[in-house]
Amino acid sequence: MTDDDQEPSGAQRMFGDFAPGLVHFTDGALFGDAWQRPGLSPRDRSLVTVAALTAGGNAEQLTFHLQYAKDNGVPEDELIEAITHLAFYAGWPKAFSAMAVARQVFRGN
Repeated sequence: MTDDDQEPSGAQRMFGDFAPGLVHFTDGALFGDAWQRPGLSPRDRSLVTVAALTAGGNAEQLTFHLQYAKDNGVPEDELIEAITHLAFYAGWPKAFSAMAVARQVFRGN
């Protein structure tokens, strides 16, 4: 299969011709290089990413990353516990926002 035969990445579907540079860096540097480094497992990278997004108040990005974490082997109950724990360190409003996204991703409501 050539690169032309592959399904477009999420970044390509979202920003394609609009922001090709951002797509390039997202697919190449972030998911190609950073996520493939041997120092952490994909599961651990997902937990770190969910924590960072929650702490930073970036709930919009959690929709993708919570599902990605599940795909990388992190169970829902562990993700919910991580967000609950983050309420004490990242702040209650950020944890509540993240939990609302988690409920939507995990339960569809």
